[in-house]
Amino acid sequence: MLLVAVVNGCNNETAKTTEENTNRNKEAMEIKLPDAAAYRQTIDGKSTNLYILKNKNNMQAAITNYGGRLVSLLVPDKNGKLTDVVVGFDSVQQYISSSEPYFGATIGRYGNRIAKGKFTLDGVQYTLATNNGTNHLHGGKKGFQYVVWDAKQIGDTILELTYLSKDMEEGYPGNLNVKVVYTLTGDNELKLDYKATTDKKTVINLTNHAFFNLNGQGSGAINNHLLMINASSYTPVDSTLIPTGKIEPVANTPFDFSKPTTIGANVEAENVQLKNGKGYDHNFVLNANNGTGLNLAATVLGDQTGIYMEVFTQEPGIQFYGGNFMQSKNTIKGGAKDDFRTAFCLETQHFPDSPNQPSFPSTILESGKEYKTSSVYKFSVKK
Repeated sequence: MLLVAVVNGCNNETAKTTEENTNRNKEAMEIKLPDAAAYRQTIDGKSTNLYILKNKNNMQAAITNYGGRLVSLLVPDKNGKLTDVVVGFDSVQQYISSSEPYFGATIGRYGNRIAKGKFTLDGVQYTLATNNGTNHLHGGKKGFQYVVWDAKQIGDTILELTYLSKDMEEGYPGNLNVKVVYTLTGDNELKLDYKATTDKKTVINLTNHAFFNLNGQGSGAINNHLLMINASSYTPVDSTLIPTGKIEPVANTPFDFSKPTTIGANVEAENVQLKNGKGYDHNFVLNANNGTGLNLAATVLGDQTGIYMEVFTQEPGIQFYGGNFMQSKNTIKGGAKDDFRTAFCLETQHFPDSPNQPSFPSTILESGKEYKTSSVYKFSVKK
């Protein structure tokens, strides 16, 4: 009887230890979204909040109407563990005070750069803020990343954001009514639908500036991610990152991602374009798909998690940015730092400086016409 008691005691202790380890492992596997209370604030007289989308596969997206930002995106990895693949902050106040204003933001009125902050429409020259050296970047000093959007959540999977950008806001002509719809589909797609109308001829180029790390935000460098960009050419830039106007082939250059290649394979190569961008910060000219539906723009595979992201778009270009200006200045979700090249961006877009480059696809929106474009980030796993 004594022997049985001892054995049972050992079994009980073993079971207790196993249960404790299981609970610890479960806790370690639980990736949580930021606290919504930390996103409730009043900015410019309007209320900010955090909105949660969730699909049937337990994929989750957290979006704040401050800047129309994607704050978190939880997707399952090859072991079924939820992984937050988007760099962001734990509170709206951190976005306000951050030295990196673009994390996850909806960008407008014009994504990317406009040379010297000037463009001409119908003989009238418009002057914009020069907030990136001598150039205009991502909508100016108070682009869409700094405004509070009106938000309407529809069920568990759709969030509508609307904003009226008034005539001459940041120097752009026309009252521009903008709608951005985030949809989380049952196929693990985050779809972004953009629409806009204006009462005066203007230029527009909307995009999203999510910073991705498919191994999980804060997990280290992204150089071993495997990247494919469906582009045979790109637009080289000058030392201020303004396109030269040329469209050049990627073949036999460090910009050839036409076949899956690790991001870091050639990033340190001797190349004037890499020097100009301090790495990759360039627009790729996407291969055409005869104008039908969404075009496959890029794929990325996280080397540790097996998370596989496909990017589809109706846009003619995509900006690949390799995190070259990340400097460990900001504390991101969970206490990690935004270290050098620990995230990448794939921003679907029209080309930079198109208002000053007649050979590039036009970004002009006429009064009475509708701007309409869609992009999709689709997630799966490869084991």
